[in-house]
Amino acid sequence: MGSIGIPGLILILVIALIIFGPKKLPEIGSALGQTLAEFKKSTKEIMSDDSDETPETKETTEQKEKKTEEKSDKNSGG
Repeated sequence: MGSIGIPGLILILVIALIIFGPKKLPEIGSALGQTLAEFKKSTKEIMSDDSDETPETKETTEQKEKKTEEKSDKNSGG
């Protein structure tokens, strides 16, 4: 499976134009662009959070998660 290429992109754009019409297409493109920008921002934040953690902070984070799980198990057990 290769890349789409120019003829494939033109075909996709023509089909999208037929389906959604010329008025809706810019709105859809804008929404898609905002979604991708938000996704990139979130992934950068997650990656920076992971790189900032030292082994010591990872251990304390895991200990806090275990305590939270134990409390929820006790509360749900009644």
